[in-house]
Amino acid sequence: QVQLVESGGGLVQAGASLRLSCAASGRTFSGYAMGWFRQVPGKEREFVAAVRSSGGTTYYAASVKGRFTISRDNAKNTVYLQMNTLKPEDTAVYYCAATLHYSTYPAQYNYWGQGTQVTVSS
Repeated sequence: QVQLVESGGGLVQAGASLRLSCAASGRTFSGYAMGWFRQVPGKEREFVAAVRSSGGTTYYAASVKGRFTISRDNAKNTVYLQMNTLKPEDTAVYYCAATLHYSTYPAQYNYWGQGTQVTVSS
């Protein structure tokens, strides 16, 4: 089992920045690829970013590439999502998730956090 707890969400104005954190406990964190997803009511969960277990490879959704940065600190069992130049369309609940298979598909992820709300006002 891997337990994930997100933090860092909030209400910001368009153009601002936020950094989300996801603290992991349980099984060996460094063995898992990590992803960030987001969801708005009535829509499917959407891939945002992923990072390999070593942290050496990352992948982003086109909608956030160049604005968001995913990173991880395996010594701290934590993955981060730095979000810059936020837009109102980034408003969503953001979830971190862990998988043994580096992927952009939610179904490939075995463990999920409870989510943190990000609201961007115009």
